[in-house]
Amino acid sequence: MSKFKDASRPETESGLQYHLMIKPGDVSKYVLLPGDPERVPHIAKYWDKSWHVATHREYVTYSGYYKGVFISSTSTGIGAPSTAIAIEELARVGAEVFIRVGTTGALKKEIGLGDLVISTGAVRLEGTSKHYVMPEYPAVASYDVVLALIEAAESLGVNYHVGLTASSDSFYVGQERPGFKDYLPPFQRGLIEYLRSANVLNFEMEASVIFTLANIYGLRAGAVCAAIANRETGEFQPGVGVEEAIKVANEAVKILYEWDEEKRKLGKKYITPGIIKSIQWR
Repeated sequence: MSKFKDASRPETESGLQYHLMIKPGDVSKYVLLPGDPERVPHIAKYWDKSWHVATHREYVTYSGYYKGVFISSTSTGIGAPSTAIAIEELARVGAEVFIRVGTTGALKKEIGLGDLVISTGAVRLEGTSKHYVMPEYPAVASYDVVLALIEAAESLGVNYHVGLTASSDSFYVGQERPGFKDYLPPFQRGLIEYLRSANVLNFEMEASVIFTLANIYGLRAGAVCAAIANRETGEFQPGVGVEEAIKVANEAVKILYEWDEEKRKLGKKYITPGIIKSIQWR
C-alpha cells in the first residue's frame, strides 16, 4: 500500500491521488469527463494513440493523443459528489481544462433525440457546489470552451443547441420523475415547466459542479451532452447522439489547443475573434 501524507491530504509524496490513483504527468491539461466508466475507452478509440492510466472505483482514466494533441479522459461516476472528487484530484496533478461528455434529458420539444446541448451555464440544483461557495455564485462555462464546442459541432455538421442546463442530485424525484410508489413531493411538482419557462434547455447531474469548481480554481470548463430523452414529448432512447457528443468533445480539445498555442505565441491571455480569424486565414 502506498503511504499517504495525512488524513487531510490523501496523496502520496509522489502526488498519487487517493481516489483516481493518478499522479502528476499521467494526464493532459485537457480532460474529457464522461460519467460512465465504459465511455472512457469509447472516447479513446478516436485517438491516434491511447493507453490505460488507472481504474479505481467509478474512476477510469485514459491518456493519449488526438490529432497530435495530448489528451485525457476520466469518468466521474453519477452525480456531483463523485464529480467534485474527480475535479479536485485531476486539478492536483495538472489538469486545467474540463469538458463534460454526457447524456441529458431535453426540456423543450424542439430539441430532438440525438441532438447535442452545449451548456453556457448551469442551474445549481445539486448540493455539492454549495459546500464550496454561496448559492448565488453562478455556475458558468468558460467562453472559449463553449466557442470551441460550437466550432467543433459546426465542423462536424451535427445538430446542436446552446444554452442553460439544470444539474440535479437526483435522477428521479429531483428531475420531477415519480419515485417508488409514484412518490413526488409537492415542492417538486411543476419543476420542469418552471425551468422551461426560464429558458433552461436540459436536465443532467454534473455540469454545475464542474463549472463552479473550475471558476473557483481559475480553470476552464464546458459541457456537451447528447439528448437521449425529451421531457416534453416523453421520448426516451438511450445511446442516441453519444457518438456525436464524443466526436465534438475530442475535436474541441484540438481546437482549444490550437487557440491556446496562438495565444501563447502572441502573449495574449484571452482568445478573441481576431485571433480565431487569423488562424483560419492561414
